[in-house]
Amino acid sequence: MLILIFILIHWYASLFFQTVFLHRYAAHAMFKMNPFWEKVFFIATWISQGTSYLNPFAYAYMHRLHHMHAESEKDPHSPENSYNIFSFMLKTYDYYASVKNRDIKIEEGLSLNIPRWQKFEKFSESWISRLMWASIYILVYIVFAPSIYYFLILPIHFFMSPIHGAIINWFSHKIGYKNFRQDNNSTNLFPIEILLGGEALHNNHHAQPWKANFARRWFEFDPSFAIMRVMHALKIITINKNALK
Repeated sequence: MLILIFILIHWYASLFFQTVFLHRYAAHAMFKMNPFWEKVFFIATWISQGTSYLNPFAYAYMHRLHHMHAESEKDPHSPENSYNIFSFMLKTYDYYASVKNRDIKIEEGLSLNIPRWQKFEKFSESWISRLMWASIYILVYIVFAPSIYYFLILPIHFFMSPIHGAIINWFSHKIGYKNFRQDNNSTNLFPIEILLGGEALHNNHHAQPWKANFARRWFEFDPSFAIMRVMHALKIITINKNALK
């Protein structure tokens, strides 16, 4: 039971900071926050993602490219350019590493206003940090796992962020329904989007990428946006008026 609770906490915490901080804030600037809260979000993203911590600059830059060149050869993570989900994940990682390490030319227009905390980022994505979190996950399982078979779940913890990304960027371009006809294959995955923090309302997001609420129809629900409204009321963040239209 305790292991199940640990899995759920890790899954949803990692997902929340990926969709709110990396996606809606770093990539799309849907809301503002002061420097103190920005650093809190940096640290919380590191804690929640752990071994699979994603660099905010690389994430935001790639996501902006994805919107600009969806389904084309310039799309850094389109299923159309991969044979299967595994080659898709490897290709996405290679491009991510190229952006993070500046092995490719960075387009200035796509790199504006992405939050940076370079010293912290350097530590967060170091092998020391990743091995520390891996050790913590293993220790939790040593102490609380009811049998050795539960250790087979550990890879989910190790690769939590790429797993989230693969589910959204692969399946939300392969299966599901569409509210908007567009020049890309993005879809919505109802009711799975509730389990993915609203991220699987991908067709809606591609059609109106400035909107903070990814839900459009009466039966759709974006839980991350609901939490954002609470943070807005508490003055932790300020959601842009345009993002609320």
